[in-house]
Amino acid sequence: MSPASGEAPVFVVQRHDASRLHFDVRLEVEGALVSWAVPKGPSLDPRDKRLAVRVEDHALDHAHFEGRIGEGTVIVWDTGTYENVTEKDGRPIDMAAALEAGHVKVVLSGHRLTGAFALTRTSMGGDEKNWILVKVDDDAADRRHELTSTETGSVLSGRTNEDLADESS
Repeated sequence: MSPASGEAPVFVVQRHDASRLHFDVRLEVEGALVSWAVPKGPSLDPRDKRLAVRVEDHALDHAHFEGRIGEGTVIVWDTGTYENVTEKDGRPIDMAAALEAGHVKVVLSGHRLTGAFALTRTSMGGDEKNWILVKVDDDAADRRHELTSTETGSVLSGRTNEDLADESS
């Protein structure tokens, strides 16, 4: 639960069109948005392992941000709530402990993303910032649909990154 509101914690996925298009996956943890940059975006196919690079945390008020950042644009591609279902030795552990251990499992309830996802830290390239994002094979898994290329508008405003770029030119 979110300590401030007594409600389930939020997640947000922002589509960030900067020097390269990527998706920022953010989970509310202890009053902040813990964040990963996912170059190819999340996948509904459990066979896809997506690189997720741990980046700086953001304030909770960033969860609904849409607009320009430098030369790039950001939209809220998905948002909703999540449930932490991470376990260690068969027992539930809190998000802070899960992040420290390097393995997080959450069930998302969003507009586009639903069901269980896992984030696992790797030692790939000798960098502790590298994690892997994987869709858990559950009822919400879909091996046929490439969500990030077909769904490009904001779930909040309907605008696309291109709309934002055009508005400011």
